Amino acid sequence: MRYAVLGTGIVGRTLAGRLSGLGHEVVIGTRDPEATLARTEAGPMGTPPYATWQADHPGIRLAGFAEAARTGEALVNATAGLVSIAALTEAEAGRSDGKLLIDVANPLDFSHGFPPGLDPVDRDSLGELIQRTFPGLRVVKTLNTMNCAVMVDPSRVAGEHHVFLCGDDADAKKAVRELLHTFGWPEGGILDLGGIESARGTEMLLPMWLRLMGTLGHTDFNFHIQGAGGPGSCGGH
Repeated sequence: MRYAVLGTGIVGRTLAGRLSGLGHEVVIGTRDPEATLARTEAGPMGTPPYATWQADHPGIRLAGFAEAARTGEALVNATAGLVSIAALTEAEAGRSDGKLLIDVANPLDFSHGFPPGLDPVDRDSLGELIQRTFPGLRVVKTLNTMNCAVMVDPSRVAGEHHVFLCGDDADAKKAVRELLHTFGWPEGGILDLGGIESARGTEMLLPMWLRLMGTLGHTDFNFHIQGAGGPGSCGGH
């Protein structure tokens, strides 16, 4: 499968690296490839410059948003949530009718400082906004309720824990479920919450996740829904 991962931050890099390691062809999309490669400073969270990461992943190509989207059979939105619509517009996502788009982003709004709020929130979600804006895409919201290292390696968290699926297209969700299995997620660890409107709930978990991160002092944790696995399921994490 050819994947276009849109976004060069730590989430996009982590997903791209895992997909490539599984044998998929991967291109990462960015607004300006030359500018992205020219940066020498670390990111806001101490993330190394993209060029440093790229040197360690020569099999992954960097391209502009539009070229990446044309190349990918499936798209992954790993851009910052508040700019996702602009990035997907630049990627000409409206010309990608029928393609699967895996949305892992959250609309975190830092305009009033930390902790951030969400925009949109409550009566809408980024997942729904993407689906409305690009109705030809088959949007599936998933993996947005955990650290990116846990996304691709759920064994980092001991015991049972869960990843959520939201989307209107049953075949698209089936394809994402199969991809999650290759990441190491067991069948019982994947909860289908229904249509894309369920993304409102998963995105609203982010303020809680951020507070848990501050309390625990690390990111190797996740949500476990007691009772979801039936009799004998373990306690939460």
